[in-house]
Parts: sequence; structure tokens; C-alpha cells
Amino acid sequence: MPFGFYIIMAAQFFSALADHAIFILAIFVLRDPNIGGAAAAEEFEPLLKFSFSFFYVALAAFVGAFADSMPKWRVMLISNTIKIGGCFLMLMGAHPVVAYGIIGLGAAAYSPAKYGILTEYLPHRLLVLANGWIEGLTVGAIILGMLLGGWLTNDGVMAWFAQFDIPLLGDSVDPSIAVIGLLYLLAAVFNLYIPDTGVDHKPLRANPLYLLRDFGHSLSLLWRDKLGQISLSATTLVWGIAGTMQVLVLKWAEVNLGREELSKQTNMLAFVAIGMTIGAILASRFVRLSQSVKIFPVGMLMGLILLCMPIVTNINVAIFILILIGICGGFFVVPMNALLQHRGHVLMGAGHSISVQNFNENLSTLTMNGLYACLIFMNVHINYVLIFFGLLAGAALWLIQRWHKLNQKRHNVMSQLEGIH
Repeated sequence: MPFGFYIIMAAQFFSALADHAIFILAIFVLRDPNIGGAAAAEEFEPLLKFSFSFFYVALAAFVGAFADSMPKWRVMLISNTIKIGGCFLMLMGAHPVVAYGIIGLGAAAYSPAKYGILTEYLPHRLLVLANGWIEGLTVGAIILGMLLGGWLTNDGVMAWFAQFDIPLLGDSVDPSIAVIGLLYLLAAVFNLYIPDTGVDHKPLRANPLYLLRDFGHSLSLLWRDKLGQISLSATTLVWGIAGTMQVLVLKWAEVNLGREELSKQTNMLAFVAIGMTIGAILASRFVRLSQSVKIFPVGMLMGLILLCMPIVTNINVAIFILILIGICGGFFVVPMNALLQHRGHVLMGAGHSISVQNFNENLSTLTMNGLYACLIFMNVHINYVLIFFGLLAGAALWLIQRWHKLNQKRHNVMSQLEGIH
């Protein structure tokens, strides 16, 4: 891999690390008795992911064109600056759902540039390998981010911060939020050193109606493509469920495993992320782009394993189950992402392709987190919620696999990947 790729990875690592650490801090602030305590947190926690994903959907028609209008490093720098603004709002006492939504705005602008630069900077034959590295590193950032967020909410750590009497910061969670702001700042520094790929950029159109029509055309183009529609369906489903699982696992750890402290609940999320790292690395080593559509059974297995979670009460068994779910998810989604990026790059600009992907995946996340919030409001037990999502994942991926087989039978779509390894 060229040296510039490692700079991209470093920028992505620190940005993702901060995103997930501040998610835990946002949950901690929601559970603060001064805001509303656990009763308010139970309904607001799914809305954190909802607010984060909102701008991915609302601005999908614009962020792709924005990412393609200038060098990707500059887009990533601007996006990180927006994230710093959201972090500052939380520091100033804004409601966590609002502040985390602003961070989501930065993430929505960041994502098309983060993935789009891979297709500009690297040859097609390295895309699966690069996605394996990026996804593996991102999941590593998720692990450390969750653990860091839990550590920063520890009473002892907050008391240690308080003894320094840091100017402009309070004696509770404020210093912890400031630490996250420094991580975003470090990511921005790495953004400055990301190489320019030399790809021509399209001037950003001022007419929003043009951008909406252009996005609608890109959306239609990718959904009509016989390989694009399969990879887009699969990633949309899996990432939607994964976004909801981040909140579900916290509740499951509390109810089934008796882990009442937030820091102990976040440890359980880290095991899923460890599994995803392993799965992503295995996929990058052993799955070629031309083989990406053959791994649907792994995704279906992930759904079946989810059905086991309601009966698990032993901590060691729980760790094994969570790691196994992560391995299946990572092994499945990395080749699917690579296939989707390849088809998007062939059909349209890289930024447009990623914005279409983000629109669909985050619309799925919005829908599933909204559904989860409704189920909480209706007092549905967490075990029944897990069964629902497990059945949904397994059945939907089976149907997508059948869809692909029908496409292959009628159109021989796999011939489009011949010669690509």
C-alpha cells in the first residue's frame, strides 16, 4: 500500500474513535439526574443514533456532490471541524441528542470523502484489501472509542479531572468531553497531510433542484444495476441492524447479564467490535471481489446467532456469542462494501456512489432505531426485540440471495467482474 493510504487510515481512526467515545458520553449525560435520569435515557438513547443518522438521509443529495467538488482531504477537514462544533455544543450544555446530531452532520459530509478517496487513490484490485484495512481499523476505533467513553464516565476518572480545576471546564463530565474534542482536532491534523489524488473535480452546482435530480439519477442507476442492487440491499440491511444493535446490546447487557454500570455495558459492545475486526481481516485476506456474492450464508448465520442472545445469561457465553456475531458481520460486509464501491465507481463518481450508499443505510438505521424507540415505549421486552431483529436479518438476506441468483440466471451478471481479483 502507498504511504498516503496510512495517512488516510490515521485520520479515519481518530475521527471514528472520537465519534464512538462521545456516543457513550452522550448516553452518560442523558442518564444524569439533572437532565431526566434513567427514565428519560431509556427513550432518548435510540434517538441518539436517530439524530446522528438524520443528516446522512436529509443531505444525501448534496454531500456526494460536495465530496466530488474538491480534494477529498479538504472535505474531510471541513467535516471534522463540524464534528468539533458538535462536541463544543455538548460541552456548553446542549442536549446530547442535538449535539450528537451536529456530529452526525459532520460524519455525513465526511463519509463520501473517506470512502471515495479509496477508489480514486487505489487500483480496483486493492479495493477489498483496502476496505478490510479501513473497516478493521474503524472497528478497532469503535472498540477503543467505546472503552474510552466508558473509562471517561468512571467516577474515579472524573474525580481525577476535577482536582486540576481546569479553566472554563466544570467538575463533572466537561473535561471528558474536552478530551474527545482533542481527538477530533488530531484527526483534522492528519487530514492536512492526506495526498491529493489528482482526480478532476466537478464544480458544485448552486441549484439544489439540480442536485436533487442528480442524486435521484444516481440512486436509480445503482438500484437498477444488477450487482449494485444486491450489494446495496445487503449493506443497507446489515448496517441498519448494526446501528440499532449498538443500543440494543447495552440494554441486553443490563437485563440479561446484570451489568448495570454503563462502563461494563460498553465492554460488551467492544467484543462485537473485536469480532468484526477479525471478520474484516479474514475477508480481506481470503475473499476476492469476484467472490463477494458467495458469502450470503455468513450473513444469514449472523441472524441465526442473534436468536440465541435472549437465552444467554452467562458472561463467558455472552462474550463468545458477541464475538461470533461480529466475525460474521465483518466477514460479510467488507466484500459487500467493496462490490458496491466498485459498481458505484463504474457507474458514477465515487462521492455520488457513497452518498447513495449512506442514504440507504442510514434510512435503514433511522427506521430501525425509530422502531426500537417505539418498542421501548410499548414496553416490549428486550429479548423479543432481539428475536425480531434476528429473524429479520436471516430472512431478508436469504431473499436477497435468491434475488441475486435470479439476476445471474437471467443476465449472467457475474461476467461484469471477470478479470478482477
